[in-house]
Amino acid sequence: MKMLAEDIKNGSFKTSYLLYGEEAYLRSQYKNKLKEALVNPDDTMNFSRFEGKGIDPAEIISLADTLPFFADRRLILIEDSGFFKNKCDELADYIPKLPDTTCLLFVETEVDKRSRLYKAVQKYGRTTEFKLQDERTLMRWILGILKKENKKITEETLRSFLARTGSDMENIHMELEKLLSYTIGRDVITAEDVEAICTLQITGHIFEMIRAIAEKKQRQALDLYYDLLALKEPPMRILFLAARQFNQLLLVKSLAARGMNRSAIAEKAQIAPFIAGRLITQAKSFTTAQLRAALQDCAEAEEAVKTGRMTDVMSVELLIVKYT
Repeated sequence: MKMLAEDIKNGSFKTSYLLYGEEAYLRSQYKNKLKEALVNPDDTMNFSRFEGKGIDPAEIISLADTLPFFADRRLILIEDSGFFKNKCDELADYIPKLPDTTCLLFVETEVDKRSRLYKAVQKYGRTTEFKLQDERTLMRWILGILKKENKKITEETLRSFLARTGSDMENIHMELEKLLSYTIGRDVITAEDVEAICTLQITGHIFEMIRAIAEKKQRQALDLYYDLLALKEPPMRILFLAARQFNQLLLVKSLAARGMNRSAIAEKAQIAPFIAGRLITQAKSFTTAQLRAALQDCAEAEEAVKTGRMTDVMSVELLIVKYT
């Protein structure tokens, strides 16, 4: 990201860029920054956008070879094309021949770094990966926003806020806007403010429900389940997310047993480091045998619902009661 920011700051641009990775908020932010730096916002003659599968590479090449109209450069934005996961030799061969007056900007969620197109952009342009940010980075980002608004928050309250929002920066930004509006006229954001205004994400509900199960707090676990039902979450989706949580706990527990630290576990499990930390703590409440049994029970509950032997609402209720 540093090199990308320098290109924008210095106005010294490559002929091709690839922005990719799981962090959609940062991808979008830098996409817009590049777009604003490369072409005038009102210049519809020299800006073209393609999105989705089925884009014709020949059309892009033809457009890229066209000189810009009364401007220094032409920008072609290509989003979610799949070109970097599927073979696209036409563009891979064309990247080295791109005229200095054209910039191709690719924005993708997933890429195959072994692909010819990825290697071509890496060699002749710039590739930038946007990974999920760790807890410390997210906290610094949030504190920077709060400082501009002359707001203060304790570390404990900030962690509580992140526990509700998850690691998605787009969601964090929206919840932060709500929190700032809610606390207009006050300098300090409290834990009560966070609880009152910030939406607990579904995955957060599931995490708290599993924690209540681990601590044998049956009433709390059931209340969290009924809260999810009140939010119109289908019982079978809740069951699926609970099974996924148990599976993550089993994976994290096995990796920790092999001596891996939090960062290594996060990378192996493909989750944010601060989420890995929470899972490591929660996994200590279960034995490996209990987690395997819970996964088996989730599978059996799903089968019971599908075969009509049990209602979907009851299937999760019985699972909670059994483990509490």
